[in-house]
Amino acid sequence: MASLWDDGNGNRLQDFTHHSSTVQCFCTFGIRIYVGYASGIVQVLDLEGNLIAVWVAHSNPVIKMAVGNGYIFSLATHGGIRGWNLTSPGPLDNIIRSELAHQEMVYTRRDSFRILVGTWNVGQGRASHDALMSWLGSAVSDVGIVVVGLQEVEMGAVVAGHHRKALEEGTTFERMGSRQLAGLLISLWVRKNLRAHVGDVDAGAVPCGFGRAIGNKGGVGLRIRVLERIICFVNCHLAAHLEAVNRRNADFDHIYRNMAFSRSSNLTSAAGVSTATQAHKGTNAVNANSEDMKHDLSEADMVVFLGDFNYRLFGISYDEARDFVSQRSFDWLREKDQLRAEMKAGKVFQGMREALIRFPPTYKFERNQPGLGGYDSGEKKRIPAWCDRIIYRDNRVASVSDCSLECPIVASVVQYEACMDVTESDHKPVRCKFNVQIAHADRSVRRQEFGEIIRSNEKVRSLLEESRYVPETAVSTDNVVLQNQDTCILRITNKCIKEKAVFNIICEGQSTVKDDGEEPDYRPRGSYGFPRWLEVTPAAGIIKPDQYVEVSVHHEEFHTLEDFVDGIPQNWWCEDTRDKEVILVVIVQGGSSTEMKSHRIHVRHCFSAKAVRLESKSNNARKNQGGAVNRSELGQLSSSSEKDDDHRNSRKS
Repeated sequence: MASLWDDGNGNRLQDFTHHSSTVQCFCTFGIRIYVGYASGIVQVLDLEGNLIAVWVAHSNPVIKMAVGNGYIFSLATHGGIRGWNLTSPGPLDNIIRSELAHQEMVYTRRDSFRILVGTWNVGQGRASHDALMSWLGSAVSDVGIVVVGLQEVEMGAVVAGHHRKALEEGTTFERMGSRQLAGLLISLWVRKNLRAHVGDVDAGAVPCGFGRAIGNKGGVGLRIRVLERIICFVNCHLAAHLEAVNRRNADFDHIYRNMAFSRSSNLTSAAGVSTATQAHKGTNAVNANSEDMKHDLSEADMVVFLGDFNYRLFGISYDEARDFVSQRSFDWLREKDQLRAEMKAGKVFQGMREALIRFPPTYKFERNQPGLGGYDSGEKKRIPAWCDRIIYRDNRVASVSDCSLECPIVASVVQYEACMDVTESDHKPVRCKFNVQIAHADRSVRRQEFGEIIRSNEKVRSLLEESRYVPETAVSTDNVVLQNQDTCILRITNKCIKEKAVFNIICEGQSTVKDDGEEPDYRPRGSYGFPRWLEVTPAAGIIKPDQYVEVSVHHEEFHTLEDFVDGIPQNWWCEDTRDKEVILVVIVQGGSSTEMKSHRIHVRHCFSAKAVRLESKSNNARKNQGGAVNRSELGQLSSSSEKDDDHRNSRKS
């Protein structure tokens, strides 16, 4: 939440909330406020708090924002700095976006790699090295990313050791993330030659057990950025038993809606280097809270669900199922698959797909019984079923074969099989190998194209020239002399009849006046602002066209009563009792201009003990101050100002 305060009285005028994340920093420029959030999002507001634009600047919290050289810069906790043109959002964005789209083929790059995804319900057991080698080790030779999901892992069991050996961790693969929730575990490894292109690993978990609070059922997820595209993997264990179809559907829906990652879900937007990405967000930012309602999984370019989904075969007896399995009549069995029927009806895994199943049902087996004869033959005689599945979606909304920046990820399944020779659990492990094509923008080439558009496009150059316009202003004086408790009024006039003028007054430097007439040696004030003895009100504001604003320049005495005898400060040896001079700079810009102009004003303070000696000089100074007046003249000035306003209004009427 951000608040708007009255500068004069310190009253809070308005609160506004445009994003659920924490405000980390903000800065102002002209009539715009730039706000940085812990989610990595940057928003642009007007001075009334209305939302103008929003975009994802970083994948980490924004901790600092600053304006310089026509750009707004943001700094994130990971050290990344990005900048956007101050003219955005605006007409310039549409032109740049259109021109960049025409050059898309120049900076678009396409890469491909393979992902191996494996799921296994280990049934409270421990996977042996031989089982893992059969399941994973024999299939990793040509893959760049390996994702492993386990269900019913024994609590406290160490399962990573065998995985390291099977994947040659440390020499070939590097483990980048894992997440466990009770008996659910998901881990991810990346081949070292792909490691430089993978980052922003994040994890999440959603329990679906009793009261949606117990982790015996639920989902654990990992999200990664690969070549600036987002891929999510979710390992699930859904409700058991033949009749619990609706419960399983509800579990999936609960996981999909509530799987949340700590970083912003719009990481792909952070890859943009031009105003085109920003403008795209800005034009759709009428209500930023609507973006918060999008689920993290829906924002990903590719999503893979794996696990023990527990969907069974229906309308078939145990003996019939065994006969069809022994004859490898999987086409007929697939017609009896609950998951296939529910997906076809649009009740679960909406918008996702699964490769054709050509392997036997993976549940339920007697442990350590090889072959298809190992199906459960006990008292319950559970009907064989394809409980263990891998389902996915990519960016495709139609049957396209090639990726592009509009459809950045296209995935195809090259292998989908069960490892029937593994007998250490009542489930068989399943693996799926994807061939993934990713389209992404070459940042350096895109920046070059962006720069060429800025240099050569006449419309762009014209708009940039317009953005540099600064309204003409006048300041009533460039020299002010104050004695103790004196007040002078500066008048800043906006001579432009169309544009607002935004002003900001800063203290450029301070010097002690020397008696020998030497040139003053000004010391920069930097971020210290005005000296203690000087009060400038208001120090910033907006001047309407053909109007003026009055600024009070006041000497504020900060001595205590004990420091004075007969009204004269006694510590003459102290530097504070000597005459001082500061340079005030009035910085003026347009409401959205990228350029600034400035006026310099010398303000001198003469102590009252020296008033007699300096009286003549002060009088001469006042005569040369034009619109600068003392406190005694404030009432007269106010009256004349009202008369001027009345005269102007009568002229307009």
